[in-house]
Amino acid sequence: MPSPSIATKDLTFSFPDGTSGLQNVSLDLPAGSRNLLIGANGAGKTTLLRLLSGKRMAPPGAVDVGGRDPFTTGLEGVTYLGLEWVLNPIVRSDIAVPELLKSVGGDSYPERRDELVRILDVDLSWHLHAVSDGERRRVQLCMGLLRPWTVLLLDEITVDLDLLSRHNFLTFLKQETENRECTIVYATHILDNLAQWPTHLVHMSQGKVKKWGPMDTFEVPKTDGGAEGNSRLGQLVLHWLREDLIERGPRKGLPAEGKTYPDLEGRGGYGLEQKKK
Repeated sequence: MPSPSIATKDLTFSFPDGTSGLQNVSLDLPAGSRNLLIGANGAGKTTLLRLLSGKRMAPPGAVDVGGRDPFTTGLEGVTYLGLEWVLNPIVRSDIAVPELLKSVGGDSYPERRDELVRILDVDLSWHLHAVSDGERRRVQLCMGLLRPWTVLLLDEITVDLDLLSRHNFLTFLKQETENRECTIVYATHILDNLAQWPTHLVHMSQGKVKKWGPMDTFEVPKTDGGAEGNSRLGQLVLHWLREDLIERGPRKGLPAEGKTYPDLEGRGGYGLEQKKK
């Protein structure tokens, strides 16, 4: 894969029922960057990530990942990790962790496999039917990151991790971008201890990108947390989200931006993106 830059140009996306998902999103994220994708629930973050990963079809010329269209071209090296993994029945079955890791090429990357097992504190004696959601999430991350990637798209993937596991995981990702040419886009609402992690911020609201750029173009408040105990980055984003809420006003039945459709079993979130015939 060529230099893993990510670009969108006037990217607009609507769901099958006609409601808007994204509106005129234009970004130019450089190779090697660590991009923090920020916005309220329904801002369009998941929709954007799924378009960048090729899981949804974008208009021709609207999405460029490493010089290619991710939907029409099978992109080797692009990894998307989202919350829908937990909906797969196999991740709650009586299957051993070594067997899962072997199924995704663990034997081909033994050093990387062992490093991820150590960083994420995974016990190789685990069986997935007998572990917590947080432990199951660690196994997902091991599986998803085992093969070297060049573009990594993360959608709220650390929500189940404890503080230490999340810190070690994000430190590993930072080292990846510093030691080889790869790019990360990470959507999250958990901003504690993240001020030194991203190289770029992308702020979304109501299906649009309101602002984006390198970290040094934003004025991150100098604070010790104050009475609210917020991190510096959290204080900045809290201010942005308050502005977004004032601008949007009460929902009052407004169509949801960035929504997803339930699957046939009603578990919700992903997969059923076309109208039934």
